[in-house]
Amino acid sequence: MAAFASGARRSAWTGTAYLPTKLMIQSATHATVEDLAAAAAYFSMLALRQPRAQVIETNRIPKTRPVAWIYATTPVGGDEPLGLRIIEVPRNFELHELRDPKAEYVAYVPLGSIEAGRRLATEGRGSTPPCAGCHGPQLLGLGSVPPIAGRSPTYLLRQLVAYRTGARASEAGLPMRQVVEPLELADMIAVAAYAGSLPP
Repeated sequence: MAAFASGARRSAWTGTAYLPTKLMIQSATHATVEDLAAAAAYFSMLALRQPRAQVIETNRIPKTRPVAWIYATTPVGGDEPLGLRIIEVPRNFELHELRDPKAEYVAYVPLGSIEAGRRLATEGRGSTPPCAGCHGPQLLGLGSVPPIAGRSPTYLLRQLVAYRTGARASEAGLPMRQVVEPLELADMIAVAAYAGSLPP
């Protein structure tokens, strides 16, 4: 929240304002220190009990459309090529809109992503160290380094892109900027797919 308030963390999206990030910045800049501490204490007590999304490798996905900052399947059916993307959709859009904690999601990723991500996360490559070195062997976090296992693959990908572009530029995030610098988009998709597929 301090990074949002200081401007060190912003959206990597360069088009029109990305509303979720805009709202986070507004919250961070208008909340008191006591409010932020209380929120941090509350959220740190919550546990992710299962992966945020079922990760499915595929070439083709159900036809989707962007709705309210997320993708949803179209009511008319059909399919489309996935390409070099992660598309995450709620199984039930109404539950998503209600912010129901039982809402389930599916994240479609390119074929081979999970294994490619596993190799990067556990072995590293070239100047990119393995994710497990800082986030722990099961990516469940170590000390102040957060857990990433079971998190939303699209969220993880957005954060990797934000580090790569400098949209996340806090001092605590400097090691991540060095980690992602040599990564291509396919690498970031693979790591996000693998981490998202793990039990939290």
